[in-house]
Amino acid sequence: MVEDIKAFFKGFGGSFKDQSTEYIEFEERELENVFALILMGSFIGIPSPPTTLVVRLMPHMVRELYVMQQRAVNMDDIFGEIAGMFDID
Repeated sequence: MVEDIKAFFKGFGGSFKDQSTEYIEFEERELENVFALILMGSFIGIPSPPTTLVVRLMPHMVRELYVMQQRAVNMDDIFGEIAGMFDID
């Protein structure tokens, strides 16, 4: 009986740790996205921080830039193709 209770709490603690880790990883991904948006926001019209700050922070963006490049290469842009057909600039 005591062993069952210990096993229950051990499983409960393990589940709690796993779920907590998932939340922290999700939070990290979202913070990276916000960081990228702050630095690259001028491309979509969001006011950006001063250029000197962006240049100093840019080395920390290597992973994000790689991910954005991979998404751009592998993504089918249907609207872009339609705009190209009608010569919309």
